[in-house]
Amino acid sequence: MSLRHDGSVAIITWNDGENRINAESLARLNALLDELEATTGPLSVVLTGAGKFFSNGLDLARFGNNPDEFATTLSELERTIGRILLYPAYTVAALNGHTFAGGALLSCAFDYRVMRDDRGYWCMNEAEIGLALDRKLWSIIDHRLPRAAAIVAATTAKRFTGPEALAAGIVEAITSEDQVLRHAVDVAEGYVMLDRTTLSKHKYLAHGEEAALLGWAS
Repeated sequence: MSLRHDGSVAIITWNDGENRINAESLARLNALLDELEATTGPLSVVLTGAGKFFSNGLDLARFGNNPDEFATTLSELERTIGRILLYPAYTVAALNGHTFAGGALLSCAFDYRVMRDDRGYWCMNEAEIGLALDRKLWSIIDHRLPRAAAIVAATTAKRFTGPEALAAGIVEAITSEDQVLRHAVDVAEGYVMLDRTTLSKHKYLAHGEEAALLGWAS
């Protein structure tokens, strides 16, 4: 993951093939979030991927022979989602490509999501691959998405196209591939002057109980 700035908007780009979620990727994301949180003044944060993937979910191939690492990584993903829900700056996910399973859950942590309108799917495919959600994981989509969309996502493994995700309330906007990041940065720029202390307090009112359930103690 790399970090650059467009004015007061911090852009984190995840460029590691399928952008699988593992201990290293979560540690890097949290280190960048630490760095930005320690700054003062105007700030919004955008997370995007590169190529075909925003994130293809947990690094299941890596965990096949190490179930303990799977459990600790899943716990850290939950904590990271809780952290982003309460993050003291406006956050935007620029979904440049496939956003599956753990990647879909991660996208739910952001204040705003924009997805490309032509290719790429948003999908909770656990029912398809035989990896059941637990109460915490279900709570993420139940908390952040319209309930009907959350139920369809969890029970059918539907691959939502951009237009379908917009209609279902999974994302706030769709746009062409070459405009996804630009749209995200423009939206983020509109909120850089929010008072970060007040925003943090309001996020706690909105998401504090969910973040606590996910293991993030603010």
